[in-house]
Amino acid sequence: MAASLLDHPVLSDRLFFPRPSALRDPFWVTATDGASRLACFRATPHPGAPTIIHFHGNGEVVSDYVPEMAEELAKLGVNVLFAEYRGYGASTGGRPALGGMLDDAAAILAASGERSENVILFGRSLGSLFAIELAAREPNVRGLILESGIADPLERTLFRVAPEELGVSHAELAAAIASRLDHRAKLGRYRGPLLVLHAANDQLVVPSHAERNFTWSAAAPGEKELLLLPRGNHNSIFLSNHAEYVGALRRFLVRLGVRE
Repeated sequence: MAASLLDHPVLSDRLFFPRPSALRDPFWVTATDGASRLACFRATPHPGAPTIIHFHGNGEVVSDYVPEMAEELAKLGVNVLFAEYRGYGASTGGRPALGGMLDDAAAILAASGERSENVILFGRSLGSLFAIELAAREPNVRGLILESGIADPLERTLFRVAPEELGVSHAELAAAIASRLDHRAKLGRYRGPLLVLHAANDQLVVPSHAERNFTWSAAAPGEKELLLLPRGNHNSIFLSNHAEYVGALRRFLVRLGVRE
């Protein structure tokens, strides 16, 4: 029930906004549905260094981050793997489906061939769902970064769709979301380093989401940081706070033993 409801086409249409986009030399990953090929991007300028696996927002595609963001992260001493979703960018076959895409996150990690201890997960906006899912499945990952992340997926779902449109009650939808997307429980299983970045003026995903994710993390106080950035909003946080944003990433990566 839960899996099929999370993959309901009406829910998918309301949560995801895919668009096609060309990508040079994709890093192909077969999705767990067996029909979709995910056009991810990978760059390994630092052999042996940790790899950031980045999950973008629901209105973005991997090519939005290539080459600029990929190069920015590479300057900090890490390799990068930008995860693409079903139906997005240059991916072939399939369409967005939340339940299946949660499993695709693990498929992307497996395809990377990286040990979890050498991986840093990075989830932006709706991409935080996939980063948190992987952190719960692989609690030994090197670190977790949440930018403009979501604490309460049910709240965001109800913002987009009414339970009646899915043919279920509020209680049934809440149960389906809780069965796969309980961020309090997932972050409670993850004890590794955490960096939470959020725009103080974010009106789309309000800062209380960042505060809850930070509080729910089982990381020791010295192993987690919450930074509410003073300028910009949900979609301009990086450009509006560039120096502070990159500085926070640099400090976090240094704590993880990454050398520029």
